[in-house]
Amino acid sequence: GHPFNNLGGILAVADYLSRQAVAAGGAALTVRDLLTAMIKAHEIQEVIALDNAFEQTTVDHVFLVRVTSTAVTTAMLGGTVEQIINAVSDAWVDGTALRADRHALDVGSRRSWAPGDATSRGVWHALSAMRGEMGHSRVVSARSPGFCDVLVQGRRLAHARPCGSYAMENVLFEVGHPAEVHGQTAVECALQLHAAVVDRIDQVERVLIESQAAAMRIIDRTGPLDSPADRNRCIRYMTAIPLIFGRLQVEDYEDRVASDPRLDALRGRMTVSENPGFSRDYHAADTRAVANAVQVMFSDGSASPRVQVDFPIGHRRRRAEGIPLLLRKFDRAAAEALPVQQYLRVRRLFDDPARLDRLRVDQFMAELVRN
Repeated sequence: GHPFNNLGGILAVADYLSRQAVAAGGAALTVRDLLTAMIKAHEIQEVIALDNAFEQTTVDHVFLVRVTSTAVTTAMLGGTVEQIINAVSDAWVDGTALRADRHALDVGSRRSWAPGDATSRGVWHALSAMRGEMGHSRVVSARSPGFCDVLVQGRRLAHARPCGSYAMENVLFEVGHPAEVHGQTAVECALQLHAAVVDRIDQVERVLIESQAAAMRIIDRTGPLDSPADRNRCIRYMTAIPLIFGRLQVEDYEDRVASDPRLDALRGRMTVSENPGFSRDYHAADTRAVANAVQVMFSDGSASPRVQVDFPIGHRRRRAEGIPLLLRKFDRAAAEALPVQQYLRVRRLFDDPARLDRLRVDQFMAELVRN
């Protein structure tokens, strides 16, 4: 679960509170209040995630969306410190789901709806605490029945980084290519190599992919890929597509494209190995690189250049490239969902940040509802 998944619960509560306030003649929450709540959510979730690396365990880190949404929405509802603690403790008592739906051979659609389920559960805990639901103060640390002992092999939770603005400033927008984030730079490498490889696909002997430990653990898979979700979580597949076709589109994960026999043949010639330097830079707070390198070896002994890309397009270090793509992504989605005049009105609103900041959340929601 990404911190932006908290928007589901936070936006719902902000809209609810705004409508209540307007009905009572009070001051509604503004979009600026909404954005402030989202900054808090990003900081809370990312600080816990970065310091504890739950993705390296068997638990599904989407539970952090539930914990974070609980904390932020309880505060939005006017909860006291005690009520926030009670709500958050109950969110931890819920525990966590398994990661089976994110790894071969069981990747499926659950990972798409699980974050929405988690943020809605967070709102449920917030409302329960506001009605007086008790908390459980030792849920994380209790020996034997506590979260740490039961779910993370007794490892204590770390909290070394204070909540500030680090997560928001370093947010990674997934705008470059429709691929799992740990493999996006591999896609860029393959796109650069396409021209040198496309006419020699039948001569490819090996494709060498250097990656980070996180990618090795999450998206390095071999064997049959039975669904679009499976293919989207396979670094070999997302590298093979641009090597052969010079592109990577959402449609390329569908059966029609995946049935091309060249894809499985090329995947079978790939080797994925960890580059320790990539792994170090992935975890370094001042870098947060998501590097990959690709090189193609041919049967006649020749080889393509080794292409390395350290940062995906949506990374902080590539903001100038990423923001136009982010706006284009928004434009495509909004234009498909809304009538032309309404879409243009919404677009003008987003082009005026000061006006958007002042807009009431209930008015903002009304602008996004198709009419």
